Amino acid sequence: YISGFGNECASEDPRCPGALPEGQNNPQVCPYNLYAEQLSGSAFTCPRSTNKRSWLYRILPSVSHKPFEFIDQGHITHNWDEVDPDPNQLRWKPFEIPKASQKKVDFVNGLHTLCGAGDIRSNNGLAVHIFLCNTSMGNRCFYNSDGDLLIVPQKGKLLIYTEFGKMLVQPNEICVIQRGMRFSIDVFEETRGYILEVYGVHFELPDLGPIGANGLANPRDFLIPVAWYEDRQVPGGYTVINKYQGKLFAARQDVSPFNVVAWHGNYTPYKYNLENFMVINSVAFDHADPSIFTVLTAKSVRPGVAIADFVIFPPRWGVADKTFRPPYYHRNCMSEFMGLIKGHYEAKQGGFLPGGGSLHSPMTPHGPDANCFEKASKAKLAPERIADGTMAFMFESSLNMAVTKWGLKTSNCLDENYYKCWEPLKSHFTPNSRNPAETN
Repeated sequence: YISGFGNECASEDPRCPGALPEGQNNPQVCPYNLYAEQLSGSAFTCPRSTNKRSWLYRILPSVSHKPFEFIDQGHITHNWDEVDPDPNQLRWKPFEIPKASQKKVDFVNGLHTLCGAGDIRSNNGLAVHIFLCNTSMGNRCFYNSDGDLLIVPQKGKLLIYTEFGKMLVQPNEICVIQRGMRFSIDVFEETRGYILEVYGVHFELPDLGPIGANGLANPRDFLIPVAWYEDRQVPGGYTVINKYQGKLFAARQDVSPFNVVAWHGNYTPYKYNLENFMVINSVAFDHADPSIFTVLTAKSVRPGVAIADFVIFPPRWGVADKTFRPPYYHRNCMSEFMGLIKGHYEAKQGGFLPGGGSLHSPMTPHGPDANCFEKASKAKLAPERIADGTMAFMFESSLNMAVTKWGLKTSNCLDENYYKCWEPLKSHFTPNSRNPAETN
């Protein structure tokens, strides 16, 4: 891998040294008689700081394919009006992975849209998908014309072939496949995970403000694949699948699309290990806002307001004095989708399980369950490790996300009893005593 977030990088497959042209991008004849092809991730006229593009030097250009034809899109949707809105706290049990012995399902066939908001055609919005698969894609690849895909594997590792090279992404790692990049995924068992798709913008590292120059997700820990190609003929048998305006289309071609011998640029796929996150936390009293756990952000046009943030809750120390340490009760102007990669989430020891999820919509109250509140209110406030062996995450958005029919009904995973975790909460009000006896 090459390390560094958003860097200007260059890579050649070592089988063809000198494959990158010298001194220019588009020579009359490229080294090794390759084709030059530019992949643009931004408008040509964007400021240099946000201008994203890469040059690919490939055996055949990606235009060499038969016409695209519409195919069944399965459970992928961008129709946010399938069912009536539901303001309740929603929680899903682990989404069921189809058994390979019963039906072969690859990454594309296993995509299920859970919730989302906005409009693909105007490049403004997002979607949350669940992927449930049990077989590799073989002679099929996928690319998304609608937006970037942040992929969070929860069960099973992913071997991802891209035009830029290969990435192995395991649970507790994430990867981002940016808009327009072709990829194919091999799996090795029944596999499950989460996807955050953003339309029209790219993920960035969050600004650090008073934190300073270092901390949270450090740029050096993001890894970019190195060039690797296959010169493989598949006469009429390789399928390129495109998601365009929320629909799926397929085209046939005679060769593998992973025929890029060399590339250079700053528009690439990348991966990140969540264990490398440098946690910032309160060391005196009270809570800092959960924005201190932001790994990546996809900004809107409003300063400080994101289309989507990717936030994690990693293992860390809790040391705050005179403080209720778990997450506080909260009503938020944002939509909060949470998932669990492994372990138990600190605010809900039961019911919220790896491979499941929850959604708290704007201004819908949420917070620790009754058991968590009682224990934390009486706990001795010594330094303690929090969330060891656990990794919960959140997709947070300023948009009001709607849940799909699959999410509310077809998946059969919605936990109808979620609200009951707060029912045992009881009043501790002491109207005659402003300062109840301290038990901590």
